[in-house]
Amino acid sequence: MNKLFDSIGVGFGVVFIIMIIAIVFLMIFSGMMLLELNRIRRRYRSVLKSSPSANKKEKASEKDVKDRLKQLENQSYKGELQGTDIRDIKSKMGTTLTRYGIVKYDAFDDVGGKLSFVLAMLDENNTGFVLDAIHSRDNCFLYLKEIVNGESYIMLSNEEMDALRKAAFVTDEEEII
Repeated sequence: MNKLFDSIGVGFGVVFIIMIIAIVFLMIFSGMMLLELNRIRRRYRSVLKSSPSANKKEKASEKDVKDRLKQLENQSYKGELQGTDIRDIKSKMGTTLTRYGIVKYDAFDDVGGKLSFVLAMLDENNTGFVLDAIHSRDNCFLYLKEIVNGESYIMLSNEEMDALRKAAFVTDEEEII
């Protein structure tokens, strides 16, 4: 065999050294793979041991792991449903009358105590109504005026405008109508 290596110009010792280096490299690589396998086994065992159905005498089975995965999937599904519900609630909140403004005043000179009032109720788009309750000595009158996008098709009194400004969070410089 020495003659074979001598005929191609490579000595037996060089080939032997290359083979030794290859074997050492393969042994190191095998050792690293063995360490990685042990690490994965430890994780797998810790998951099985932390299963709710496992007690001191019995270890958890694959069924327990599958059950836990199903529980996680169910929680994820419930989270998606809750997200959908929250979006629905937010869309409905835009149409609820969440803003209000109240102005109390004396409608007539002979009646004191500011028993008359205006109540403005608006949603996010400044759509809603203005309720005007006018109190006199003999009667109480209620007037309801519709507000659409901050505008009324019926002329508003000063008190109604003030209540509408309070409900819409509008300053004096801005104009509602």
